[in-house]
Amino acid sequence: MLGSQVIVVRDEKVLLVKPSYVKGWYLPGGGVEKRESFQQAALRELREECGLAGENAELFGLYFSTRQGKIDHVAVFTITQFTKLEGSAWDPEISEMGFFDLLELPPETSPATRRRISEYLAGRQKSIEW
Repeated sequence: MLGSQVIVVRDEKVLLVKPSYVKGWYLPGGGVEKRESFQQAALRELREECGLAGENAELFGLYFSTRQGKIDHVAVFTITQFTKLEGSAWDPEISEMGFFDLLELPPETSPATRRRISEYLAGRQKSIEW
């Protein structure tokens, strides 16, 4: 699978979503559709899941995972500028969303999400296995 996620940061807080179909808090994101770039997918998922239009999505890193018997390639982007889309509601697959202090994430934040945020804080941009 090809996927994209976004690290959306504002005022030292990061946007996390809680999907209705799985336990925990995650970065917004999802699968890359046919004829769509990783960046286009990241911006679309942010719009669909959170009702936000992101600007200046910069590639943060490329990740590879073979967990759960799948082969996944995920591009992670950073966004620090965005606008709320008027009249938009977030995706019904998202039960909750919110901004959390970068240093005080909710207890149910997924391990991979914690690693991406730690890397963001450390300023690292590289390809690693997660």
